[in-house]
Amino acid sequence: MRICLYFFLFTILVVSNLMGQTVAQVIAPSGDDKDKKTETKKTEEVSTSDPLIKLLATKGLISTTEANLVSQGTPTEQRDKLAKLLYGKGLISMAEFEAVKVVVPANPTPSQVQTAAVSVPSTSTTSKSTPAQTAAAVIPAITPLRVLTFEGAKRDGLIPDIKLGSGAKMKLYGFFKTSVVWDSSNPSGNDFPLPGFLSDSGPNGAPTFHLKARAFRIGANFEWLDPAPKTSITGRFEMDFEGDFTRATNRNISSIRSSQPSIRLAWVRIDRAINEKTTAHVLFGQDWTPFGSSTMPNIVETTGFHLAYGNIYERAPQVRTGFSYNFGTKRNVKFMPEFALVLPIFGNTPSDAANQLGFGERQGPDSNQPELEGRFVLQFQADKAAGVAPAQLITSWIYGKRKAIVPRANVPAAFLAAFPNGAETESERYGYTGEFQLPTRWFTLIGKYYQGADLRAYFGGQLFSTFNDTAGLTGTATGTSLDGSSSVIFGFNGATPIVAAQRPVRGRGGFINLGLPLSRWFNADPKGRNAGWTAYLHYGFDEAYARDARRFGGRGKSDVLMSSLNYKVNSFLTFAYELSYFRTRAANNSGVLPLFRGITSRQTQNIRSEFATIFTF
Repeated sequence: MRICLYFFLFTILVVSNLMGQTVAQVIAPSGDDKDKKTETKKTEEVSTSDPLIKLLATKGLISTTEANLVSQGTPTEQRDKLAKLLYGKGLISMAEFEAVKVVVPANPTPSQVQTAAVSVPSTSTTSKSTPAQTAAAVIPAITPLRVLTFEGAKRDGLIPDIKLGSGAKMKLYGFFKTSVVWDSSNPSGNDFPLPGFLSDSGPNGAPTFHLKARAFRIGANFEWLDPAPKTSITGRFEMDFEGDFTRATNRNISSIRSSQPSIRLAWVRIDRAINEKTTAHVLFGQDWTPFGSSTMPNIVETTGFHLAYGNIYERAPQVRTGFSYNFGTKRNVKFMPEFALVLPIFGNTPSDAANQLGFGERQGPDSNQPELEGRFVLQFQADKAAGVAPAQLITSWIYGKRKAIVPRANVPAAFLAAFPNGAETESERYGYTGEFQLPTRWFTLIGKYYQGADLRAYFGGQLFSTFNDTAGLTGTATGTSLDGSSSVIFGFNGATPIVAAQRPVRGRGGFINLGLPLSRWFNADPKGRNAGWTAYLHYGFDEAYARDARRFGGRGKSDVLMSSLNYKVNSFLTFAYELSYFRTRAANNSGVLPLFRGITSRQTQNIRSEFATIFTF
């Protein structure tokens, strides 16, 4: 743990010095470079009269082609494109980009609402500062991590890295992350934290060291221009290398460094302006689910994302629709309901893993109906200070079913006469969340509470799914489900042969995450090397209802206490150090307790230390 901390501080000092030298070298170009720039200026001209765009092109911050592209459209559209271009080049951060977005008139005109999803206020020639200078004059507050967008992209708002032959535009993004990790107890052997009591840790708690790079992520945003002026069509594809290791014989000895790519997101979205205040949208493809995924903690370890420790989420194929309404008040209040039909997935653990992975889950689709999900979002500007993102209040819900099918061949002999064609049993999943995201100039506080049943696929309820309710049954026998992921119990209720009901395990949990903009607190120079210091404090818990968890024994509740310190060197490079304490408690304090370090125990503990280097593009 100390090694990770020392390495964190040492790396920051070394890279800061290197970056300082690099910046100095870049700022002072050679004479040849100056001649080349002068020669280029003679042959290329910027076709806009906007002095800011001309200035950026003259300084080489944007190319002449980009300047001419940005200069097309109304002044509001030009500012919109310029902000997106500067963010895409890494000249302004996401928080600064959001700060520009926030600086919208308190009572926007109909044209502003219709034409700008991210707008910059117009300035006169007598203005003392440009919008870009205003955004850079203050260190931005901490912006909540929002994986689900509130509003769609503005039409023709994407400045592409690549323009396809079809006319579609594409812009790439992603990051490289390398983590050095030490766990005091990690019996599962994974490089991310899991709840305790999954297995005995051996005599010493199974401490482990990992160094991993498989969190590398890459994605692309797309836009297609539709002839209808009030319609925008956008898309996203995102992948990482968090997939399973390969099983090919010639790669077995190197599989630990050759994890497979896996799709995270793949969707197309259509947005339509209904009137001056209302827009509607529909999304097709794989995206974050409306249930549970709106609020995410700011943490370094994103593999598993604190699963079974208070954070529920999922990405799944879906069709989602909704609309947003702008009330046009001084606080820029907006409201958005969404509804989705989602592929029902339950995270089963089958006896035949090859078929489960090869053909996908059975019990969700075998219910013969989609999962129903929705969310309601209220967005408003809680703090009007510069560089502060809007606040959000969110609630979401879910309802779905699963069906376990037992074919005739798997029915116990004693019950074959009663079930000559096989048997079926169903169970329900349901849940709701309450979430808040409150950014201010001094701190950003976010949180989530959830409650429901059969939340295994959403990483809640201590990863339990269902149990067979055999109360009152006699002469029980077991049959295996068609997909090999359930043991279905047959028994006699009196003299009547029946299939035992499968009940969902109920659970609840949540987290609270506090972000502290340290550099803003101490009035650091926004353009200096000390502008990127932030810190986070976090607590999360997840539990299964005791009366349900006792059916399994083992774990009943897990919680985590975490703190982290981040240093953002520039818009591309961040160093982070995270220290966490993970704990799992047994479902009951009497009877047979599970093992930890080879002895019966009421709880497990894991102290986790992680240092990460993150390059963003």
